Amino acid sequence: MNNKIKLLLVTSCLSLSMSSCIDLETAPYDRKTDLTFWTEDSLSAYEALNTCYLNLATMDEQMWSECMTDNAYTKQPSAYTQSIGNGTYSTADSYILSVWDTKYAGIRQCNEVLNNIDKVSRLSESLKNRYIGEAKFIRAYHYYELYTKFGDVPYFTNVITVAESKELARTPKSEIVTNILADLDEIINNNYLPNSYGSNDKGRAAKWAAMALEAKIYLFEGNWQKVKELTSEIMNKGSFSLYPSYSGLFEISSEGNSEVILDAQYRPVSREHNIMYSFLPPSMGGYSQLSPLQELVDSYIMLNGKNIKDAQSGYDENNPYRDRDPRLAATVMYTGNSYTLADGSTKIINCAPGQGQDGYGVTSDCSATGYYVKKYWDKTYRQSLLSGLNPILIRYADILLMNAEANAELGQLDASIWNATIRPIRERAGFTQASALDFPSTSKNQLIQIVRNERRSELAMEGLRHKDIMRWKIAEQVLNGYCHGIKTGEAIGTDNGYVRVENRQFDAQKHYLWPIPQHERDLDANLTQNSNW
Repeated sequence: MNNKIKLLLVTSCLSLSMSSCIDLETAPYDRKTDLTFWTEDSLSAYEALNTCYLNLATMDEQMWSECMTDNAYTKQPSAYTQSIGNGTYSTADSYILSVWDTKYAGIRQCNEVLNNIDKVSRLSESLKNRYIGEAKFIRAYHYYELYTKFGDVPYFTNVITVAESKELARTPKSEIVTNILADLDEIINNNYLPNSYGSNDKGRAAKWAAMALEAKIYLFEGNWQKVKELTSEIMNKGSFSLYPSYSGLFEISSEGNSEVILDAQYRPVSREHNIMYSFLPPSMGGYSQLSPLQELVDSYIMLNGKNIKDAQSGYDENNPYRDRDPRLAATVMYTGNSYTLADGSTKIINCAPGQGQDGYGVTSDCSATGYYVKKYWDKTYRQSLLSGLNPILIRYADILLMNAEANAELGQLDASIWNATIRPIRERAGFTQASALDFPSTSKNQLIQIVRNERRSELAMEGLRHKDIMRWKIAEQVLNGYCHGIKTGEAIGTDNGYVRVENRQFDAQKHYLWPIPQHERDLDANLTQNSNW
């Protein structure tokens, strides 16, 4: 039997050796492989580029990041951002590792496109440049997210092997910033990206998105003149405008409106998130793992434009939500506020201690702060609170706020600039009193604080607060000590009657940069660690 098997094998081998049409590297005929993917047709680059957008950003990432700030708190101790918010995280933090992994996976996808696009046949020069522009934009976005959190990180622009990945060293942050700004300049100056897209290309990065990202990088770096120049060009030459309704801006029916510069694409059924389960009250089917803080609520000004701590504001602690910035009601759910349902009716929520199904302290499903999230509530959700609502990554109001901040820092914020930036934002929000709309004649430092607070109120729960408190270097002021929930009036477990939610700590010598994940350092001995970790 053995001799017969040997004879059969020899015969088969001889037959194979005499055949000139068989090649071990021959690609299968029934599917695409690495051997044929890039050379088969012009759709290859398009399909590969589409996968790059999937890792651009997510609704979960945007909203959970708020719990690392003085805007929100999560009672979920594992897998999310609680430890980062309270300062107890370590080099083994799972969320930090997930951010590292996700961003580098996205960078690899972009490098795959950029390294192989020259192989694609029948691709026009203009379309090829557009694809290059999109891939470089997304890669720059990922590196921006990485360096703003970790500082120096490995930087590369080619697809690397596993062996190469274990030998990478960290690239100085300054070099990364220079490189990604150069990529964005290339995209913008050579018009790789169009000013806008048709209805079949929703969610793609256009020229203005590249310019806005460049402005954000300069904003983080404190280059106010460049921020002013870039945002002014978007304001003067772009076709964007504030959407008339602040609350409507975050509804699925108004996606892709005149204010949206870039959003992450979801779609009912085919790609959905269920973030609402994490922020809605129990009576709406939620578990409320993610809750706004009293510190956020207190930051909203009065309708007359005054801070609630101002003796002339008219603020009444016993009626705290009356005559407040309308954006508070559009962002935070408090007692007496309501959700609009799909049939047009409203669901009024009672957050009062021990009251009803949603009241503070009633069950473990209730909010840990006595507040729920309203922004990004999607009344069109499917079963299990699944939603296809897009998170907005860059919008026109942010451009106006960046412009106002840059001018304030330069000492150039005057009535004309205020009327082109802050005033229309407040008018859209619903302010009508001159004391809130007119330019405040005050000091440079006070103007900076007014603009910063306006930014917080306008963009709350949109994932931007963490970068702001990091670049302003105020984290040790706002992330140390107890954060708070609603006023219960109790003497125990409160500060002046406001619930103590969590005792936080922020070490300015350590926490302005996240640690390089120990898991990555175990794989790559060339990765150094940030100071004091």
